[in-house]
Amino acid sequence: MADWCDITTDCAEELVHFYEAVMGWQKQAIDMGGYSDYVMMKPDGTPIGGICHKRGVNSELPGGWINYFTVDSVEKSLAALKEAGGTQVGDVKHHGSDLFCVALDPSGAPFALYEKGSENGDE
Repeated sequence: MADWCDITTDCAEELVHFYEAVMGWQKQAIDMGGYSDYVMMKPDGTPIGGICHKRGVNSELPGGWINYFTVDSVEKSLAALKEAGGTQVGDVKHHGSDLFCVALDPSGAPFALYEKGSENGDE
């Protein structure tokens, strides 16, 4: 099971409205420097995923929902991924002390590797 999922699209606002109507999710805008991407939350306020514009830091990501799977080490998982026939998409990125990277499995399906950083920053 994925720990997080998000979707990158050319029409983020339309998709936000769709999921608000269909799923009852609520949006929280995240400033991306001139536009907003969105964290989507269940009605109880639990974050469920993100809806992002296909521009800026997300311009090279594939469309469609991307599941984020937590791993012990993004670096080690990327090495294994390449050895097993997968493809890294873009650079490893930081979210606070966490690391993540989008990848494609050998069938071409996108997913992301997510490494949780230490809470105290001692990594």
